[in-house]
Amino acid sequence: MTYLLALDQGTSSSRSIVFDDTGRIVSLAQRELTQIYPQPGWVEHDPMEIWTSQIETAREALAKAKLAVKDIRAIGITNQRETTVLWNRKTGRPVHHAIVWQDRRAEPMCAQLRQQGLSAPIQEKTGLVIDAYFSATKLRWLLDNVPGARAQAEAGELAFGTVDSWLIWQLTGGKVHVTDVSNASRTMLFNVHRNEWDQELLTALKIPASLMPGVKPSSAHFADTDAPLLGGSLPVGGVAGDQQSALFGQACFEAGMAKNTYGTGCFLLMHTGEKFQPSHNGLLVTSAAQIDTTPRYAMEGSVFVGGAVVQWLRDGLKAIPGSAQVQALAQSVPDAGGVMMVPAFTGLGAPYWNADARGTITGLTRGTTLGHIARAALESIAYQSAALLQAMSRDAVAAGGTPVAELRVDGGASVNDLLMQFQADLLGIPVVRPEVTETTALGAAYLAGLSCGVYGDVSQLSKQWKVERRFLPTWSTAQSQEAMARWERAVRQATAA
Repeated sequence: MTYLLALDQGTSSSRSIVFDDTGRIVSLAQRELTQIYPQPGWVEHDPMEIWTSQIETAREALAKAKLAVKDIRAIGITNQRETTVLWNRKTGRPVHHAIVWQDRRAEPMCAQLRQQGLSAPIQEKTGLVIDAYFSATKLRWLLDNVPGARAQAEAGELAFGTVDSWLIWQLTGGKVHVTDVSNASRTMLFNVHRNEWDQELLTALKIPASLMPGVKPSSAHFADTDAPLLGGSLPVGGVAGDQQSALFGQACFEAGMAKNTYGTGCFLLMHTGEKFQPSHNGLLVTSAAQIDTTPRYAMEGSVFVGGAVVQWLRDGLKAIPGSAQVQALAQSVPDAGGVMMVPAFTGLGAPYWNADARGTITGLTRGTTLGHIARAALESIAYQSAALLQAMSRDAVAAGGTPVAELRVDGGASVNDLLMQFQADLLGIPVVRPEVTETTALGAAYLAGLSCGVYGDVSQLSKQWKVERRFLPTWSTAQSQEAMARWERAVRQATAA
């Protein structure tokens, strides 16, 4: 049996999973990651904690599997995207906490870029809209606000990276500074047509080119790890941002195939093949995971607060002792009783792109219970995802394609049957959950396996994808349309000035 090790560095935890070559999970280790909130709208992580928690889980996963390094063919890395790390090349120490993708501090800078007329060129070159979500303005904030950072950057003393680059730097003892196309495409600095950093955008944002990592396809030989870390050296053979990695792990290799990952946020991606297909409905174009140098694209919509709304019920409202109890609480009532929740804790992402929106709960009565609020919280995840898929289908039809016919799902909240059935009812199409829901890590393992010859091609991976459960819609079209109309009314209330 051949084994692959996936490092899955996420927003709320660092995990490592050992897969065998059939895609079966052999072992898993996980460490929660400290969330740092310096002020409202700001979210940070300690880069050293990201690294230490990740390497600890890798060692633990190998120990649990009773495997040595010689049993592992390659490492795949998948990571929270857009999160921005800036570090000193000589010392390897970060100059500041990592600024997390959810962080909104750079919104004033984004407003300036829009006023400068950069919206159209940025969307044309990168596929993205100007937003504080992406890495570019986070990096610019660090250069402008960390004492001495700009001078050091201009002297070539600092390195920028998304989390994958930071991990590879640490895994190689500072020898390799590199990323992949999927992560690079989330920075707002990467030309997705040419697969290279865009010098005009770097200049416009006053970011020295010397900060940027090299860029490779997602399936490639990135580096070899330092032997002492794991008891032997291993090749890093696959790297992809978590959402593109999940699209790959779901075997969505063809145009028109779509998946939704239910994690801290929700991320809906539809593969568009080699076609750069601009959105007219508030969605993004992003680089899909690439197994060679040919650009491949996906259309993407992001929900900023997905599973995080359950964490809020647990930690903020103290409504449940643990996240696993939310389904039981939600099922204690037959429906949400007219309660609607819009969890715009950090603004609203696609297709609304409203940074000023704030969370609301509407429809409260004297009879409202925590059960109704829990159910409305769960349903908010499905409503936001449905708004994304409807926008995506409109774009697909406008480009001469067809609406998405089924939605493949994964991520932590995808195990919630109540949520998945509600999602199918809202969408009016089957929602399909695979046997292996750890598709983010699986995608990274598959990319690593392709690069080192464990797999011959993607058709082999398609055959390994298997359905665990298919949720079929039970509502009429009129019912789902009425529900979405209620959701849009609630969004208008959340975005009212």
